[in-house]
Amino acid sequence: MTEIELRRGTKVLLSDAELVIHPGQHIGIIGANGCGKSSLFKLLLGQLVPDAGNLFIPSDWRIAHMAQELASSERSVLDYVLDGDPELRRAEAAIEQALQLEDNNRLAVEYEKMDGINGFDAHYRAEQLLHGLGFHQTEVNRPVSSFSGGWRIRLNLAQALMSPSDLLMLDEPTNHLDLDATLWLEQWLKAYPGTLLIISHDRDFIDNVVERIVHIEHAKSISYKGNYSAFERVRAERLALQQASFEKQQKRRKDVEAFVARFRYKASKAKQAQSRIKELERMEDIAPAHIDSPFYFKFPEPKKAHSALVNISQSVLGYGETEILSQVNFDLQPGTRIGLLGPNGAGKSTLINSLTGDLDLLSGQRVYGENIKIGYFAQHQLEVLDLQASPFLHLQRITPKATDQEIRNFLGGFDFHNDKALDPIGDFSGGEKARLALALIVWQKPNLLLLDEPTNHLDLEMRHALTMALQDYEGALVVISHDRHLLRNTVDDFYLVADGRVAEFDGDLKDYQDWLKNFSRDIKQTEPVVVEAAVDKKLARQQSAESRKKLAPLNKQSKKLEAKIESSQRELAKVEARLADAEIYDDNHRQELKKCLSEQAAIKKTLAAWEESWLETQEQIENMTEQ
Repeated sequence: MTEIELRRGTKVLLSDAELVIHPGQHIGIIGANGCGKSSLFKLLLGQLVPDAGNLFIPSDWRIAHMAQELASSERSVLDYVLDGDPELRRAEAAIEQALQLEDNNRLAVEYEKMDGINGFDAHYRAEQLLHGLGFHQTEVNRPVSSFSGGWRIRLNLAQALMSPSDLLMLDEPTNHLDLDATLWLEQWLKAYPGTLLIISHDRDFIDNVVERIVHIEHAKSISYKGNYSAFERVRAERLALQQASFEKQQKRRKDVEAFVARFRYKASKAKQAQSRIKELERMEDIAPAHIDSPFYFKFPEPKKAHSALVNISQSVLGYGETEILSQVNFDLQPGTRIGLLGPNGAGKSTLINSLTGDLDLLSGQRVYGENIKIGYFAQHQLEVLDLQASPFLHLQRITPKATDQEIRNFLGGFDFHNDKALDPIGDFSGGEKARLALALIVWQKPNLLLLDEPTNHLDLEMRHALTMALQDYEGALVVISHDRHLLRNTVDDFYLVADGRVAEFDGDLKDYQDWLKNFSRDIKQTEPVVVEAAVDKKLARQQSAESRKKLAPLNKQSKKLEAKIESSQRELAKVEARLADAEIYDDNHRQELKKCLSEQAAIKKTLAAWEESWLETQEQIENMTEQ
């Protein structure tokens, strides 16, 4: 797109914006909330028309995107995901029609089409997507309407991934995912051969998935080579040169230095110092990239506690008569900083709710310290905010004696300025409500913070501000989060919640990722489901067990060859994407061009061999079937 101008009412979102996307590129779209990221997606989807400029998308590109609206369908989860592939649905309908007409010639043609789009293993692929995103096998036939909003958003994501595409556009795909599903999605997207545009505020996720960043700022789209960390460094260097930003940068630097000094010279804080000083030094280097952030706040010094804040001993945790965790011994001392890890549904939130007292213990003992003051953040708290009240009124109700200026100054750190601080929150975005919920917790000076996915709906700048504030927080902290950057920079120890137990985890997030690969889920992986027509079923009943036994090794060989073909096709797509880049034909890239051309020829040769073997195998299968 060139010289694009896009307005929403009187607000200019894009002005003279440029963006060139090459096939196969994985691009992260970032920028402050309201800058126009989602509007850019709508523009590419044809839902918005530019006010000026030129937009060109190849007419043969298949575009898939993740819907943001909550589905309310009565269709089963599996059918809803399969609906993401319209070509599959058309092929199924054509086969059904041919069967009804008993038109065997047409039936043969439609079966060939179905085979050409890998339609016979579509059910299996859909189930694998659902498993990866945290759905149990027992849930695939439940109606979509029986799930909560967050799980329906996951279904929208699964449907988008199911859709064959040349361009895939995902808007905040990790917002309602836990860490396990985020790690799975990350691997899936890294292997995606098409062009990917992704809006995300999860910096580790962007770092591992994209190769280019497009930053929307001041109505312009500025492109940076590399991932988010590379963008952050380049932007930090650029902003550091601006004199107007220098003073604020120095203030941030002094805050970081003061924090390091405070932890370094207190023997009781030695563990925290050793675990975070290196990261603080790195954050000091990148701080200029965030000096123009509208968010800056600190946790007030909490009330001192001289004994355990909460102790749960020899306890069974759960709901009603359902046991989730047993033999739980969990002791939270002042200054403890813990990140909870574990598979979806293993009991992390159960543990948090048991610590807050919202959930009664099924057995065992829970003892609170004398001076405990808990600050608890969870997504459901956004739903209980008073939609008719302003941010100012929410704080005033908690502390009636606070002066107007004290409240306004505090809210300014969460970017609630002027009228925004006094407006009813009914029309606030999810991110603004999440910021207010966090502000309410900070305002109450807790000495124990329990945070359950605190970064959902928060943009990159607010996440950075929260990370910095938690670094400086002197109370105890327990966090559940899919944001690995937040976890790495705010906790000292990890606890694993799995298999009905809670135990200290001896490792870091990389070790946990390795642990997940070996973890046996309670989801039983199913074999590929083949769509069988009535004619095939009748024939199948007539076939002997001996025939099926003979076909089994051929079918297995066919599947192996299909996997090799798909792998070669992905490799070829990556090489050809590079060859489509005009830059590679410059004189200084001559060796790379030679290498790419050589790789292209080798992959094509290998691919042709696999395809020939697959055709021979299919012919053997067909011959045996006809006998």
